[in-house]
Amino acid sequence: MRLMLRFTIPVEKGNAAEADGSLAEAINELVTQLSPEAAYFHLQDGKRAGTIFFQESDQARMAVINEPLFAKLHAAIDIQPAVSLDELISKL
Repeated sequence: MRLMLRFTIPVEKGNAAEADGSLAEAINELVTQLSPEAAYFHLQDGKRAGTIFFQESDQARMAVINEPLFAKLHAAIDIQPAVSLDELISKL
């Protein structure tokens, strides 16, 4: 199943993580772990944010995916299913 993971990082924690190198480390770890179809990094409400599309069939892995973002970056996380336009059209 394709999932969309969206996250935001609080400004103070993001600044500290950028300064000590842990921001790049956490993002690299996440991207390596997920092998995403697409990954975008942007601002949302003045905070560092990301949107990552990836495939996952094991729901039990959600804790493994989320925990580093929670623990290392104090991120707010939202994960939900996502379909491509082609998938949507083929179902109609």
